Amino acid sequence: MPIYEYQCQSCGHTHEALQKLNAEPLLTCPACNKPELMKKISAAGFRLKGAGWYETDFKSGTKKNVAGEGGASSSSASSEAPKAGSCSSGGCGSC
Repeated sequence: MPIYEYQCQSCGHTHEALQKLNAEPLLTCPACNKPELMKKISAAGFRLKGAGWYETDFKSGTKKNVAGEGGASSSSASSEAPKAGSCSSGGCGSC
């Protein structure tokens, strides 16, 4: 969901709101309760939330390894390529 910025035309209060894309714009200022709130034009802000978003998704270079160089890999056996002559490599004759 995007984060929208609003500013009150009456008191100048600025406000950020987390809203759905199809939600109606806010009208009432939370500071002075007057219907003078206007949506500001700004860079779109959004929150990466939920399953599938990881700390390393948008990092580059050496910043990708957050755990450090000495971190143990839990999937070391499954990430290795099949050995020559084993099944699924074409070496057994049945694949």
